[in-house]
Amino acid sequence: MNRDKLLPFVGVVGLILVWYVGYWTRIVDPVLLPPPHTAAAALWKGMLGGNLYHDFIRTVARTLIAIAMAAAIAIPLGILLGASEKLYRSVEFVIEFFRSTPASAMFPLFLVIFGVGDKTKIYVAAFGAALVILFNVAYGVMNARKTRILAAKVMGASRWVIMRDVILWESMPQTFVGLRNGVSLALVIVVVAEMFIGSVDGLGHRVFEAQQLFEMPDMYAAIFAAGALGYGLNVALLRLEKSFVHWSGK
Repeated sequence: MNRDKLLPFVGVVGLILVWYVGYWTRIVDPVLLPPPHTAAAALWKGMLGGNLYHDFIRTVARTLIAIAMAAAIAIPLGILLGASEKLYRSVEFVIEFFRSTPASAMFPLFLVIFGVGDKTKIYVAAFGAALVILFNVAYGVMNARKTRILAAKVMGASRWVIMRDVILWESMPQTFVGLRNGVSLALVIVVVAEMFIGSVDGLGHRVFEAQQLFEMPDMYAAIFAAGALGYGLNVALLRLEKSFVHWSGK
């Protein structure tokens, strides 16, 4: 059991070894690929008292606001559309069209409407995440187990009770899949927006600025911070899912 707990670190150790080999063999210019310990030192320094900590907090705030907005809109709408397959089919093209459109292509539109600022970064991230969540929630509702719905009907449950006590709970595993995908997408959009939409802070801004100034350890430190943030958000949602949907698959 103890060995199993160490398995996640195997990939990390392997990545560090490959990185060191690349540095030692000079496959990439050392200026562009500093050793891992240098990047780790930059990460430690930046998170403890440097600008990286401030940028990290700004990105966290934008991502959480975006995913909260997306969930507040997409979950109720997904339940409504999923409850009526005909209604969902009538708007399916619109949902699929915008879900398949790269979020970066929407930047100019959101800039025209909301201008340069935090609103644009948050709204475009919320827009992209909402479509993913909406899609998963709607399909979760539509694919709720028919046997449980039928059993509720046989016992005389009203349509509202069936929706509240059966369909809503049946759709929760798929809802959490949508939330995990949505938060990952929201983070990606926020970081990219911080790079290119007039930002003065955020991890995306930090990566772009460090790259422009050839401060490679700082650039890798910001990349690591963004990766750690994405991983942490995903783990948090997984734990939340296990608490709320412990009966999934039973």
